[in-house]
Amino acid sequence: MNITRFTDYSLRVLIFAALHHDKLVTIGQIADQYGISKNHLMKVVHTLSAQGYLASSRGKNGGIRLQRTAEQINLGKVVRLNEQNSVLVECFGDNNQCVITPSCQLKKILADAMECFFIHLDQFTLADLIGNSQGNELKQLLNIESSDA
Repeated sequence: MNITRFTDYSLRVLIFAALHHDKLVTIGQIADQYGISKNHLMKVVHTLSAQGYLASSRGKNGGIRLQRTAEQINLGKVVRLNEQNSVLVECFGDNNQCVITPSCQLKKILADAMECFFIHLDQFTLADLIGNSQGNELKQLLNIESSDA
């Protein structure tokens, strides 16, 4: 299974914000550190804010931060929200043209497999991604100094 780039970027934004704790960070900072499009990140941040994961403020001293603690952000839920319209194979979509659909069991098998994927992700929170030595290593990779966080 592939997750969309949008979901990938959503998780990266949450990681970056979590590594900064309650300090505001900008979309520009995130884009620069990950080497990804600022315009695309604006859409990601807007969605994460609408979903209640990020708090944002505008203006010269504005930015974003986590709206919940890292322990309260469940990875399975984040991925589900962003992948709810994912079409794994043609028969999952609205424009299914596959001729074997009426007797094919693949859709059910793949749907069950996808649910297992989400159930596994449900066991983890954002805190699991940034805890212990991972957090320190991530801060080094993203050029986040301890005084920044």
